Amino acid sequence: MPPASPAAATRVELAWHSRPRLVDEVAQVLRERIYAGEFAPGQSLRQVQLAEALKISRTPLREALRKLEQEGLLTSDPVRGVRVVQANFERLLEAYAVREMVDALAARLAAERGAGRAGALLRPLIAAQRAALRPWNPGRYTQANVDFHNAIIELAGNEFLRAQTPIVRMTSQIFAPKALLQRDRVDGAIGEHALLAAAIEAGRAAEAERLARAHIRSTIVSLKRLAKQGMLP
Repeated sequence: MPPASPAAATRVELAWHSRPRLVDEVAQVLRERIYAGEFAPGQSLRQVQLAEALKISRTPLREALRKLEQEGLLTSDPVRGVRVVQANFERLLEAYAVREMVDALAARLAAERGAGRAGALLRPLIAAQRAALRPWNPGRYTQANVDFHNAIIELAGNEFLRAQTPIVRMTSQIFAPKALLQRDRVDGAIGEHALLAAAIEAGRAAEAERLARAHIRSTIVSLKRLAKQGMLP
């Protein structure tokens, strides 16, 4: 009997251990709870309790946790188990270095490809940010901020850029220290958003790229200042 072909051998070795749609749904639930702050940075996630709370078996839960670990939202080791990621100063700077490149390119492409849709998409999100100031609501502002930056990525119309949207949520909703959400800093950030949106809407690609890069660099400067003041881990 001739040996099986490589393709046949591959087919034999494949085995599904869980329902993919269930794994994706569980991962989404856990992802949103992390972004919402229900699971704090550094918090341990106990699989037994999670499985009971979500009313699922541990097999799809493990697959979902592995998926979130690949996305960078969780870490795991044999001693400490599975935990929500936690950022120190060096990790924050590394994340924002990537944000600078992503946001700058997204702004340029958005101005080139999505200028006609930019006003209708971005202006309401800036208004939502301003509405969060009085009374000051950090949670509402953070969500509107994330939506604004993700909308620019969407306007860019580039699938590879779209794949980078998790880092926007990670830096804004998990890594961002509370000290960055001071009113004076937020007022300035909204003004920067307004200028950026205007450049995109007008199709001024080079200006939009410059403003987006400057916006992230101002955050990096703030982080360095907070680190010198001992306000970051």
